[in-house]
Amino acid sequence: MQHIRHKLELAGMYIFNFFVTLHSKRIKERFMITADQLKDIKDRTEALHRYLQIENKLIEVQEEELRTQAPGFWDDQKAAEAQMKKVKDLQKWIDGYKEVKAATDDTEVAYDFYKEEMSTEEEVDEYYATALKLIEDLELKNMLRGEADGMDAVLKINSGAGGTEAQDWASMLMRMYQRWAEAHKYKVNISNFIDGDEAGIKTVTMEIMGDQAYGFLKGESGVHRLVRVSPYNAQGKRMTSFASVFVTPLVDDSIEVVIDKSKISWDTFRSSGAGGQNVNKVETGVRLRYQYVDPDTGEEEEILIENTETRKQQENRENAMRLLRSQLYDRALKKKMAEQQKIEAGKKKIEWGSQIRSYVFDDRRVKDHRTNYQTSDVGGVMDGKLDDFIKAYLMEFSETE
Repeated sequence: MQHIRHKLELAGMYIFNFFVTLHSKRIKERFMITADQLKDIKDRTEALHRYLQIENKLIEVQEEELRTQAPGFWDDQKAAEAQMKKVKDLQKWIDGYKEVKAATDDTEVAYDFYKEEMSTEEEVDEYYATALKLIEDLELKNMLRGEADGMDAVLKINSGAGGTEAQDWASMLMRMYQRWAEAHKYKVNISNFIDGDEAGIKTVTMEIMGDQAYGFLKGESGVHRLVRVSPYNAQGKRMTSFASVFVTPLVDDSIEVVIDKSKISWDTFRSSGAGGQNVNKVETGVRLRYQYVDPDTGEEEEILIENTETRKQQENRENAMRLLRSQLYDRALKKKMAEQQKIEAGKKKIEWGSQIRSYVFDDRRVKDHRTNYQTSDVGGVMDGKLDDFIKAYLMEFSETE
């Protein structure tokens, strides 16, 4: 009898310990990725393989590389560079997918090892976080399939009405985009810069060069509104300021753009740049005036471009012509998009009173009025953390562009 009682006690303790262990394991698993999350990244990885047509790209890159080995390939420097860029662009998609696939496979292995108690939940979560970010980044890049999305960008900022406060706001936006570009390892050149009267800037034109720079920044075009207690107001009043941002693709000589040289006139002036690491102090600037005639309506408009990028007038002329080609290409591209009825219906015109984003410092809030995405991390945004705003815009509007 005592022997039976002892067995029952042991059985009870075993059952008790089993449920305690099971409960503890369930608590632990709440903090680790689930099987559904693992399945999700595997499914998304397979979807990327289909969407990006990786098998076709592998064949295509081999064929394009063979062309680079042809005799006399470098006889035409311009054509050779275009071919090398084509190969490089194809390879970037392949390498991006391979990185995603490897990260997803590593996550699955770590998950299996955890079940065998050969890895920790922290290790599994780290692998998952890495894979998820790589997947989201590649999915985002895959949205940028427009004709100009892969190009570099020209970003121009103009201060609005409001004097020193508005000019200071324009300089803050300039810094914000420079920080964003720096975080993405993009190169920034200042092609024109005009100081503010007391502080800040009146206008700046920046060339931002990097993979799909225009595709990521195209949604930044519009009016940006600042609300804060102004340091330039003696009464410490809350003030509202505006600045406009205008983004166009930066075209190179490989893009065919028709320019009527008889409609170009030039002025020269002496100026100095904005200073700093990426800006040269300049002595001679150029001002290009182009009498643009709309091919459909016949309406005339003067396009004005100033360039103070280098110390040499001839180089500034060449840079100004490049910026003119960019603007004309952008106009042609927008007309083509309109004809294909791919312009988003809800996009606002760039004019005062139709701001795309508000930065309210006192309330610790930055809100995009097109997507309703907002954050309380005002300091982070002003330091260039714009990716969540960019992603929200592309997720909502990429299909209509």
